Amino acid sequence: MSSLYLREDLEAAEVGARLTLTGPEAKHAATVNRTRPGQTVSIGNGRGLVASGDVVVATGAELTIEVASVRQEEPPAPRITLVQALAKGDRDELAIQAATELGVDRVVPWSASRSVSRWEGAKVAKGRDRWSTIVREAAKQSIRAWVPEVGELATTAQVADLADGADVLVLEPTGDSALTAFTPGERELVLVVGPEGGIAPGELEVLRAAGARIVRLGDTVLRTSTAGPAALAVLNASLGRW
Repeated sequence: MSSLYLREDLEAAEVGARLTLTGPEAKHAATVNRTRPGQTVSIGNGRGLVASGDVVVATGAELTIEVASVRQEEPPAPRITLVQALAKGDRDELAIQAATELGVDRVVPWSASRSVSRWEGAKVAKGRDRWSTIVREAAKQSIRAWVPEVGELATTAQVADLADGADVLVLEPTGDSALTAFTPGERELVLVVGPEGGIAPGELEVLRAAGARIVRLGDTVLRTSTAGPAALAVLNASLGRW
């Protein structure tokens, strides 16, 4: 199976040319993935450009391929954003990792009123950097041409504002209708997932008043780490991505 490595400064690639990767990515390829000359790998920029070819140099300092094919993928449309409430332990991290593998286009951390975990002060930048690393690695693992964007930490009011230009779908076990009954259009889709204790009634009212739809996935209650990925699977089928 081909592996994907990222080089964010990559702007173009040509068939027949050699493309080199250095730094931590090259070291990871050689020492962790044990990439060797003759194997086929891909190098992308995380913004749709992916070049693939056979490895000609593989050391801890350099990975070079001879480019056999180049593709430039357009960003998916409509874009899907996951607003994930901060959760204790690593449950929010598990959610965004799986969501990336399932094709989410953007993730937004949400400081919900019932979130046990809190990003405050220096933790805000540290938490966002951690999420960026998680989605980057998950995009590489799933060989995605586009690495999801990680938004700024959002308040409930800021989440509600997203309904101004998107279809916001709030996942709630007591939702008014099933997610499977929703038919996506051309507008951006925003999935909102609450923390372990669920979304507070006051927050649901704020989101509903802004135009969000309150929807349910089924008759069972899913963890905050699984609700978003499950909803993404439903939308992927509805959009014909799967």
